Amino acid sequence: MSDTGSHEHDRLKTVDTTKLDEEKALARRKTEAILSACKWKDLESLKSLAESGGGFLSDENRREAWPTLLGISKDQTERQTRVKQREQGASVDWKELPRHRDEDQVQLDVNRSFIYYPNEASEAQLEQHRKQLSCLIVEVLRRYPFLCYFQGYHDICQVFLLVLPPSWRVPAVARLSTLRIRDFMLPNLRPTTAQLRLLPDILGLADADLRKHIATIEPFYALSGTLTMYAHNIEAYQDIARLFDVFLSHEPVFTVYIFAQIVLDRRDEILDIDDPDMLQVVLAKVPPNMDLDALIGEAVLLYQKFPPESLRSWRFISKYSCLKTARDIDACIKQDLDQAQTLFQQQAREIRRADLRDKLLLAIWRRRRPIKAFGAATMVAVIAFYIRRNPSLLRYILSLFDAPAQS
Repeated sequence: MSDTGSHEHDRLKTVDTTKLDEEKALARRKTEAILSACKWKDLESLKSLAESGGGFLSDENRREAWPTLLGISKDQTERQTRVKQREQGASVDWKELPRHRDEDQVQLDVNRSFIYYPNEASEAQLEQHRKQLSCLIVEVLRRYPFLCYFQGYHDICQVFLLVLPPSWRVPAVARLSTLRIRDFMLPNLRPTTAQLRLLPDILGLADADLRKHIATIEPFYALSGTLTMYAHNIEAYQDIARLFDVFLSHEPVFTVYIFAQIVLDRRDEILDIDDPDMLQVVLAKVPPNMDLDALIGEAVLLYQKFPPESLRSWRFISKYSCLKTARDIDACIKQDLDQAQTLFQQQAREIRRADLRDKLLLAIWRRRRPIKAFGAATMVAVIAFYIRRNPSLLRYILSLFDAPAQS
C-alpha cells in the first residue's frame, strides 16, 4: 500500500473511531437521562426520550422505563402481593385459582409463539419461553377473570416476557391489560371497531384524496396492527421493543395514528391500485424495514395536528373506553386495578345494552309489515327510553319477536 493510501486508510479509521466514540457518548448521556427520568417519575421526559432516536435504546433501560410508565414500583408490587395474600388466605398460588374460560385458546396461540425472535435461542430455550409465556398469560387471566382473551394477546405478552424480569411480568401485563388495552379484552369487538373508525377520520383530515380513494374499504385492515400493538406484524425484536417504548409513553389511541401514518407514507403505492380486493391486502400489510424513528416523528406531528377531539368518530368512543380513561398518562398510572375493573364492568354493561338495542332494531325490521300500524319509529323511541332503566324489558320484547310471525 502506498504512503498516500496508508494515510487515507488511517484517516478513515480515525473518523470511524471518532464517530463511534461520539455515538457511545450520546448513548451514555441518553441512558443517564432515561434512568434519571425514571427515578423522578418524569413522564414528560420519558415521552420525549421514547420519541427520540432509538427510543430507550436497550432492554436494560426498558426494565426501568416500562414499569414506571405502567405505574409499577417495587414497593407497590410487594404491597399488592400482601393484599392478595390477605384476601385469598394462605393460598396465593395462581395455579390453585379457577380455570379461565379461554385457556384452551391461549395454549393454541402459545404453541405458535416466538416464531421470529429471539433468533439466537435453541429449540429447548424456545420451548422454555413458551412455557413461561403460557404461565404469564394464564396467571393474568386467572387473577383477573373478567378479562376476555383475544388472539394476538400472546404476541404482546411475549415482548414483555423477553424484556422484563420474572417478578415484573404479571404486574406489568395486568396493568397494560386493564388500563391500556382494556377495549380489546371486553366481551365483543364493538369497542375495537369503534377505535378503527377513527382511522378514516385521520386520513380524511390529513389527505382527502387518499381517503376518497379508499373510501369503500372498511378500516378492518388495521385490526391486526392496532390490536396487538404491532407485535404480530413486526418481525425484528429490537423494532417491536422500540415501538413499545413510544406506545407505553403515549396514550393508547397513538397506535391508530401510527397506522394512519403508515398508510400516508404509502400514498403513491395505494393510489396506483384500483382493485378493492388488492387494496384491502395492501392496506393490511405493515411494510418491513420501516424507518421507525421517522415514522414515530411523523405520527407525533399527525397527532398534534389532528388530535382525537378533532375526529368525527371520537364522540362515539365510550367514556369508559381506555382511549378516554388513559388519555392522561400520569392519571392513568395512579389508577388501581379495582378502578380498572369497575370501568370494564361499566363498559361491558354499555355493550350489552347496545347489543340488545341492535337485536331489537333487527327484529323490528324483519317484522316491519305487521307493526307498521303501530309506528316503528315511535315504538323504538319509547323502548329506548326504558332500556337503560330496565334492560329486562328489552329481552321480554325480543322474546315476543322470536315467536313465529302471523301471516
